Amino acid sequence: MIFRRGKVSNKEKHNDLGGTNDPKDHEDLHAQIKVDYQSIDKSPQGKQLHDWQREHIKGADQSKEGYPMNVILDPAMREMYQVVNKSKMTNVFDRFSEQQPQCKFCIEGLSCQLCANGPCRISERAPRGVCGVDAHTMVARNFNYRHVTIGTSANIFHAHQAARTLKAAATNPESGLKIRDQDKLKFFAGMLGINTDADINQIAIDFADTVIDDIHGPYHIESKLVNAFAPEKRKNLWRDLGIFPGGGYSEVAYAQTMSMTNFTSDPVAFLLNGVRMGIANEYQGLFALDILQEILIGSQKITEQEQNMGLLKENQVNIITNGHMPLLAHVAIEKASSEEWQQKAKEAGAEGIQVLGHVCEGQQLLNYEGSQNMSAYTGQEGEWLSEEYVLATGVVDLFMFDYNCTVPTLPLYAERFGTKLVSTHPVIKLQGTETIDFVPEKMNEQADKVLDMAIDAFKTRKQDQRETYIPPHTSKCTVGFSTESVLEALGGSLQPLIDQITNGNIRGIATVVGCTTAQYGQGGSNVFKITKGLIENNILVLSGGCTSSVMEYTNLTNPEAAEDAGDGLKAVCQQLGIPPVLSYGACVDIGKMTHTAVALADELGVDTNQLPLVIGAPEYLEQKAVADACTAVALGWLVHVAPVPSVTGSETVVETLTKTTEEMGLGKLMVEMDADRAVKTYVDHIETKRKELGI
Repeated sequence: MIFRRGKVSNKEKHNDLGGTNDPKDHEDLHAQIKVDYQSIDKSPQGKQLHDWQREHIKGADQSKEGYPMNVILDPAMREMYQVVNKSKMTNVFDRFSEQQPQCKFCIEGLSCQLCANGPCRISERAPRGVCGVDAHTMVARNFNYRHVTIGTSANIFHAHQAARTLKAAATNPESGLKIRDQDKLKFFAGMLGINTDADINQIAIDFADTVIDDIHGPYHIESKLVNAFAPEKRKNLWRDLGIFPGGGYSEVAYAQTMSMTNFTSDPVAFLLNGVRMGIANEYQGLFALDILQEILIGSQKITEQEQNMGLLKENQVNIITNGHMPLLAHVAIEKASSEEWQQKAKEAGAEGIQVLGHVCEGQQLLNYEGSQNMSAYTGQEGEWLSEEYVLATGVVDLFMFDYNCTVPTLPLYAERFGTKLVSTHPVIKLQGTETIDFVPEKMNEQADKVLDMAIDAFKTRKQDQRETYIPPHTSKCTVGFSTESVLEALGGSLQPLIDQITNGNIRGIATVVGCTTAQYGQGGSNVFKITKGLIENNILVLSGGCTSSVMEYTNLTNPEAAEDAGDGLKAVCQQLGIPPVLSYGACVDIGKMTHTAVALADELGVDTNQLPLVIGAPEYLEQKAVADACTAVALGWLVHVAPVPSVTGSETVVETLTKTTEEMGLGKLMVEMDADRAVKTYVDHIETKRKELGI
């Protein structure tokens, strides 16, 4: 519903069109929905804000009492939630409350809707589905096809689109695309056996074709990308276990086929297949697309940037680009940075035109050297939970989006607050919203169209004289970390980092990655509480995804946060002038973290599962995060996930994922909702690995 209400009569329900997100079904939302920007509790700023955040997480009050204000740490989101809630507009936190209580069978993975005999739910009274499936098969099959296949296919599809774009950059100079990091292209092309003495455009074509061909390869022929980029010791183990993947699309098809009704019933087979897809997810998805996008946009560079809603400007044409694939966006940013487009904005009555990123797309643009150097790009807005609240400021003229993490209610917000929405890829379509086909060869003219739409929306905003409000909150953050930028900062070798790990100043490394959720006890608070506990224990943290936004608005990516760290890590941070949390960017940049971990293992001469390393996804949200967890299991790491994934309905599945996989030389999952207990598990695991390494 648009409006949150109590019980209504059947007649009222019939007359209420609020259950649809199609803006055509709603007349004049601007007149219907009254917004009050004044009667809200304002958030503190600066040090006072950061002190409040640190005091807030000391209490165990992240429950349904006081929800959601007791879990929201972002000062801008705290203000805008109040605005939206009081106007009775649908929004993510209130929708979570409306969904309570949630289905116990679904939570445990014990619900199946695959065939016409269902839906079936397994319980003590009915221990098998109609087809005869037991709890163990049902849970494992759901895990495989509902989570891992979707997540893997999304990341591989993303890499495929990036490869298409690189090829367009090489073959169509009029596309507006550029090959910005030619050295990176040559390096990774050489690893694939491509002739790097050729013309740079030919190298790009060959590299793109190799990626595309490998993604489309059959499942029974080993992937070239995995063979080229994965650690040798891991590859041998994967072959022994029968989980070395072939072509990614074929792997997804195989997994979907084995998940059909009355096909596979062995739960362990499903789980190992999930790990197999996790390998494809990394090397044909995350790692491949990281390389491709950096070739096109420019590699990571350590620098200071800014984040949060205070970067919006009342008298600027404000464009937000959202999603995970900033390919058209970076062409639009380059054009918007030109004097020509700045002048067009001024002729429309604006002071200029700026582009801000949101969710993971914003994190990528924040980290990439190419976009950092473009004057029209001014920073990152926030995590996915804040989308509706950003539009509610009333100053977002155009919101462009690719996949994923664009919520279905945005057309209603766009209608109410005057934002123009445009999808930049047909894989994501919202009601009443224009979609631009993804044609890399035409990105130059598509970028012109987007900028023209934004300027027209600005004109309308000024003509209508609508009331607006920009929460005055920004955070300075040090970003741009990757294997290459860390190596550069350390003088070309990882040995200084290894020395600090060996002498104990840094006890180990934890990645805190992925999403944020609307769950009780989460909303960013779990990410912050765990991260702060880790750095206090001298564990260096790498972030990627919406967690990076949390790190930024809580000041953990500012070198000042060295004061939050234990004495050893604090000394290292102060010596190097770095924060205790190193932002690698987006959730898809987890591929870069894997690259760093593999480089550390190679420097130490050990397998990846021997590293003092823990992977944390303390507020994971969706299918890509599950596929990424399977990647980490394949590489031999302890993976912490929260909230509890839908596998608890089967003891066999739980035991396999939390114990058996480790016995096979793989990693394992650890589920823990309590932040303090999670931190202790991270610390204990890292200390065990240190002991095994003799350090």
